[in-house]
Amino acid sequence: MNDARWDLLLTHATLARMEGAAPFGLLPDAALACAGGRIAWLGPMAELPAAQAAQARRHVDLGGALLTPGLVDCHTHLVFGGDRAREFDLRLNGASYEEIARAGGGIVASVRATREADEDALLAQSLPRARALLADGVTTLEIKSGYGLELEAERRMLRVARRIGTELGIDVRTSFLGLHALPPDYRDRRDDYVALVCDTMLPALAGEGLVDAVDAFCEGIGFSRAETQRLFERARQLGLPVKLHAEQLSDLGGAALVASFDGLSADHLEYLGNDGVAAMARAGTVAVLLPGAFYALRETKLPPVASLRGHGVPIAIATDCNPGTSPLLSLRLAANMACTLFRLTPDEALRGVTANAARALGLADRGTLAVGRRADLVAWNAKQPAELCYWIGGDLVRQVYVAGQPA
Repeated sequence: MNDARWDLLLTHATLARMEGAAPFGLLPDAALACAGGRIAWLGPMAELPAAQAAQARRHVDLGGALLTPGLVDCHTHLVFGGDRAREFDLRLNGASYEEIARAGGGIVASVRATREADEDALLAQSLPRARALLADGVTTLEIKSGYGLELEAERRMLRVARRIGTELGIDVRTSFLGLHALPPDYRDRRDDYVALVCDTMLPALAGEGLVDAVDAFCEGIGFSRAETQRLFERARQLGLPVKLHAEQLSDLGGAALVASFDGLSADHLEYLGNDGVAAMARAGTVAVLLPGAFYALRETKLPPVASLRGHGVPIAIATDCNPGTSPLLSLRLAANMACTLFRLTPDEALRGVTANAARALGLADRGTLAVGRRADLVAWNAKQPAELCYWIGGDLVRQVYVAGQPA
């Protein structure tokens, strides 16, 4: 891109481009220019075109500070009513996730609170969570439905997700998660509910432009492989990509299933086996690791990181922000957890919240610093990329830019 005049010029930056073989794609003492919401030029300061630089509408000298792509949180359940702090207490007193779920807690508890909230109330509860993620560097956010489990409540959730994007000026991608849990009113009519999701809810919501992708919870306390396949076949008919909560509590072959549909991602994956890893590698399906849930549930079964590496499966990291099992509002802390709990390197973790997270959403126009990419950027109060995984908490964001504009 060679626009005559740049909208924004950032100079004396340490660029972590998050592409190429070198760790972090690091480029010290560099400059980056934006025009029309895209990256128009980047390179060493010594190569900065003086004439164009002098005409930039806005110039910020970063004084050596770190500049990265905007972070991408590719798996959240951010829109919900109420909270489940009581379950946190129960787990610490010995109750398991499955015991809580089977006793009417878990996802079903959030369904009750979400159904009781109107659209404005849901927006009021959810916006602060989204603002916290934006303040921590997130410029693209995925939000799932799945706490409504009826058409009108699912519609409200997805409409609120769209409104969050408009309110904050960020890109919000939506995933329909109708097969998240079996609602109590369908306890004895399981097939009827699966049919409702596949044949009524998904077509209606997709027709309203509220669905960017389709997700499901394939697990013993969720939905079977056959039920998930039925949903995926319907999604394919509607031209929608799929992703899956897979192998979190057991290996039901969900990762191989979503890969067979050329799925965007398989998420959680603590119990993922070699066949599933190989299937994901063949399909190019991204492995989304969710260390917040692993931490909150005090899991001990680690996802097979070495096998994912060995097969060349792209690894992404997300917050899994949700009321019951990952009340996490910092993607940077999720990256730290991925390093400390799953033994990812800082380079792997930061690619996991930028380039690979964008890939997990099917977005090829962001996640790296390169000419033509969306100018979603974060300037940090840090000098080197590893600091973003090293510090446990704290405010490191200096400035977030969305499409080249300060957020």
